[in-house]
Amino acid sequence: MKSALETLSPTRVKLTVEVPYEELKPSIDTAYQTISSQVQVPGFRRGKVPARIIDQRVGKGAVLQEAINEALPKFYGDALDEHDIRPLGQPEVDVTAIPVEEGEPFTFTAEVDRRPEITLPDYSTLTATVDAVPVDEADIEERIQSLRERFGTLKTIEKTVEKGDFVSLDLSAEIDGNEIDSVSGVSYEVGAGNMLEGMDEALVGMNAGETKEFTAPLAGGEHEGRDATCTVTVQAVKERELPELGDDFAQLASEFDTMDELRADLAKEAEKGKRFSQGMMARDAIMESLLAAIDVPVPDSIVEHEVNHHLEGEGRLEDDEHRAEVDADTRKALKAQFVLDAIVEKEQIRVEQPELIEYLVLTAQQYGMDPNQFAQMLDQQGQIPAMVSEVARRKALAVVLASATVTDTDGNVVDLGALNPRSGDDADDQPDDAAESLDDADAGEQA
Repeated sequence: MKSALETLSPTRVKLTVEVPYEELKPSIDTAYQTISSQVQVPGFRRGKVPARIIDQRVGKGAVLQEAINEALPKFYGDALDEHDIRPLGQPEVDVTAIPVEEGEPFTFTAEVDRRPEITLPDYSTLTATVDAVPVDEADIEERIQSLRERFGTLKTIEKTVEKGDFVSLDLSAEIDGNEIDSVSGVSYEVGAGNMLEGMDEALVGMNAGETKEFTAPLAGGEHEGRDATCTVTVQAVKERELPELGDDFAQLASEFDTMDELRADLAKEAEKGKRFSQGMMARDAIMESLLAAIDVPVPDSIVEHEVNHHLEGEGRLEDDEHRAEVDADTRKALKAQFVLDAIVEKEQIRVEQPELIEYLVLTAQQYGMDPNQFAQMLDQQGQIPAMVSEVARRKALAVVLASATVTDTDGNVVDLGALNPRSGDDADDQPDDAAESLDDADAGEQA
């Protein structure tokens, strides 16, 4: 077999392949055997029909078509290997010559998108600046207030309902005079906005024992989206009574004996949380710096396919403005994927089973699914290799983060090794690579 490569663009190539008759003949013989086992010819047993009879009854063209269908993937794969082409998607194949007579060659061309060749920069030259993360008294007070609310109690009071109050209520909904649903004694924080549309507005100004009607679209069930007449009755108005601050509260809400110890721990937690957020910003900023340092061509055909698929799902194929936005986002995402894949290859990154399991568990949590069921679903859909690739890309970015320089707006170098949210007393039981752990925190972001 002989093949020639023509570069059509940085991301698309054309292969011209010529296969001598002798190399195609085994597939032709197999085609005769296959067709012989499928046809019935008087005087011949199934599978024993001679080739000349098959040519007469079925036609030599059908035999050659069968042979080419069977052999072409192998010859195409051999040509890819010969020229070290890593294809993206399916090729456009054009058969240019069929060996009608013995001794004639079989030739075809195949156009296919390929992964672009990428020259990676020295990771240590990459820099990024992120916001400084000073912890002030307001951060500590916010955490203390959250703790107080968690350990607060609800007390019934006589007052008109205001936003932020808690109410015990009865609620029913009907459509065309028929009751659709009803609940009693439900506790609800006015202003939360997590029940029916318009209910908060209806509740404000009511008193215990009062009833009011309002119209709202139903949020679920078989009547989802339909307007219903809703009736709400306030049984009681309550406000949250917060515990007094002091050593007793510290002992109630934590393992500490004094309020000073609790404050010191909350300050430490606030700093850890801010530094973790800073690390997430650093990750994104370094990725931007990496992409800016490399010219990565992206296959237009793949972008167009992805964009059309996205817009079709939204029913917005004719929205040119939105198409431009999706096109830009798709190109950026593909560019990032190509760059990270190049790092995976260069650094010979491998994904171990515990790493894949951890990623699957985190992603399943993002979707609110049982990890085992999630893994089975991915396996049935053939998506496990894609998940392995995603974990490898995250490890690749961790390699870059380990060498890059990140400073905050105050000029301080950010220590990514201090950003592991799982570090602490049990740090010995956690992964050593803090940057990688940091990247795993939003495992479902690109899944």
